[in-house]
Amino acid sequence: MSCCAPGAEMALDLASTTSVLPSSQEIRLASRSLGGDLHQTDLSVPTVHCATCIQAIETALGKLDHVEGARVNLSTKRVAVRWRGNEVPPFVAALGRLGYEAHLFEPEVGDKDKTLSELIRAVAVAGFAAGNIMLLSVSVWSGAEGATRDLFHWVSALIAIPALAFAGGIFFRSAWNALRHGRMNMDVPIAVGVSLAYAMSLYETINHGDHAYFDASVSLLFFLLIGRTLDHVMRERARTAVKGLSQLAARGAMVLRGDGARDYLPVGEIEPGMQMLIAAGERIPVDGKIIQGASDLDCSLVSGESTPRNVAPGETVQAGVLNLTGSLTIEATAAAKESFLAQMVRLMEAAEGGRAHYRRIADRVSALYAPVVHLTAFATFLGWMAATGDWHRAITIAIAVLIITCPCALGLAVPIVQVVAARRLFENGIMVKDGSAMERLATIDTTVFDKTGTLTLGQPRLVNAGSIDPAMLAIAADMAAHSRHPFSKAIAGFAAPSGQHKFDAVTEHPGFGIEATNAGSAWRLGRRGWAGWKARTGGEGKHGYGGTVLTKDGFIVATFDFEDALRADARTAIGQLNDAGVLVEMLSGDTAGACGEVAKMLGVDDFVPCLLPSGKVERIETMAKDGHKVLMVGDGLNDTPALNAAHVSIAPATAADIGRNAADFVFLRESLLAVPLALDVSRKAGHLIRQNIAIAIIYNAVAVPIAILGHVTPLIAAIAMSASSLLVIGNALRLQTSMPNSPAKEVRRNRQSDFNELARSS
Repeated sequence: MSCCAPGAEMALDLASTTSVLPSSQEIRLASRSLGGDLHQTDLSVPTVHCATCIQAIETALGKLDHVEGARVNLSTKRVAVRWRGNEVPPFVAALGRLGYEAHLFEPEVGDKDKTLSELIRAVAVAGFAAGNIMLLSVSVWSGAEGATRDLFHWVSALIAIPALAFAGGIFFRSAWNALRHGRMNMDVPIAVGVSLAYAMSLYETINHGDHAYFDASVSLLFFLLIGRTLDHVMRERARTAVKGLSQLAARGAMVLRGDGARDYLPVGEIEPGMQMLIAAGERIPVDGKIIQGASDLDCSLVSGESTPRNVAPGETVQAGVLNLTGSLTIEATAAAKESFLAQMVRLMEAAEGGRAHYRRIADRVSALYAPVVHLTAFATFLGWMAATGDWHRAITIAIAVLIITCPCALGLAVPIVQVVAARRLFENGIMVKDGSAMERLATIDTTVFDKTGTLTLGQPRLVNAGSIDPAMLAIAADMAAHSRHPFSKAIAGFAAPSGQHKFDAVTEHPGFGIEATNAGSAWRLGRRGWAGWKARTGGEGKHGYGGTVLTKDGFIVATFDFEDALRADARTAIGQLNDAGVLVEMLSGDTAGACGEVAKMLGVDDFVPCLLPSGKVERIETMAKDGHKVLMVGDGLNDTPALNAAHVSIAPATAADIGRNAADFVFLRESLLAVPLALDVSRKAGHLIRQNIAIAIIYNAVAVPIAILGHVTPLIAAIAMSASSLLVIGNALRLQTSMPNSPAKEVRRNRQSDFNELARSS
């Protein structure tokens, strides 16, 4: 077993990559825009399988003109290339020169694991051959001599040939592909070791030697393949969440044409603006808006809640949601590759690919493996030849050194923990962008919360509509329709926009409000100090949110009061953060009174009110200068600069798109327990990574000298190498059994506690 854990895919992938390479036009159409002239293309490179491959690909692609960077995901064999301009860089040709054939990435469809099937067949062939050769070897060990012994050796040689060709082909093809392109990889020493073991045995047989080692060479393959199969199974088990998400994607939908015709289109051909007919029992293929019909939806994928959600025309729905009851007509608002489900899949896949500090160290060490191990084995051969003059023994010991030196434990030490941690977070409704985010989260000592939409649900309710002039309320509703701010949505939700007021221009100023012009008058809806620049009356509303006003030409014509509910388990989450040794502070653009009310209810001692977006950034930067590592939790458009400025950041799924994109973590459920949970998982993941690196270093420090001294046979070396990798993977899987209570369980426990308290008081 080597660090190129899924290497058995070589047998399948070399055949699959013989298809026609994608053209520049196909690559352009398959690429997705990242804003401006920046694009991202996802390529499938099936033959990438170790740290050396990753380093070679990322370095070569990074040197191409107009390429901003490349990131390899080892588990999915996916290369994400970011590039600028209108002309597609020749990255497919560059990969070809390195010996990697590439084609456009497509998510796996279906439940059959072809790689596992290939590995199992290889294990079966190697095991069958090893068993039969062992039976023949027993006779030799029992004293068979002369022609009988030679016959048994020749029969063993014939049995070993198909075993090495089929089962060993997994290693040989990988090694040859690397060598013929001037590279080294982790399968080269395995191929060399197995070949030398067979060649030595064949030499002994031809020369009527007493002993041959066909059983050792085939058994070596058998144990290597067992280790690799178990490795593959456990890695796939860790990545079950990603595969499950991919399988939730609909394959297509019935599209309604303008002339009344209906066509079934694959999901990749559905474009924004198309209308789809979604029958009961079907999954929604892309994000969209309901045009006609009413139904119940299973939104557990999005919200984590098992209770069906009732939907009606005008409401938005996400890809992957299951339509339970009625038929719906939905207008697509995003292509499949930009939909909610695709974003979650990309986040899960990115969790393994992040180049965190520990990952970079492990990759650099693993990249040195091939040249170092070959030099070590060669030096061992020369040393034993000089000491004993026995070339047979010298080669045997050198083979053991080739096999036992294991970089795979180190190569797997970091990514396997990141994959398991990302899966556990996802199961609790938390998405993480990459492993480096978890590493940074584990080091934080201060958490800064935004108030509205984060500590509160961000769904304020207008409570003084009866005291507002209906004409002014209608104007405010028409202006609010142009904004996603929680207060704007509350106004528009209470007084539905009439559309009667036609504004010449409408502009939103993040952190301040909305400005519009009509018939020479300037209207502003937003913060009192900004909107009412000619009537700074001060004061706060009844519920502490009176800072929102409507003004005409600088004079206040209406004041709006709101009330909001706290996010589920906000107080418990803050308590858990304090117990974990993390300081908690609240930053808000709201008034001191509103902030004080929320801080008192949540037990937050430190808060700073009346902050503009720039003020939040300045506060975080000040903390950083004082030596603090800050976690920012926010949701609004005005929180985006602060999310970027913090050491690490978290946003709820209800946040603005730009806020979700800026955050390192996104939690899908209402409970704020996601924040201490993510912290706890990240800290435990960091602890396991350090343990895994220590295991890998100690193994090699102990095993290599023993092999050099001649105390290990090639067969024992293969078993030890496989065991070291499985030990690292098994240690990473401990994260699944040492998890804190999930947010959903904690919510149910809190509710049961409240019920028990009520029963006792009764």
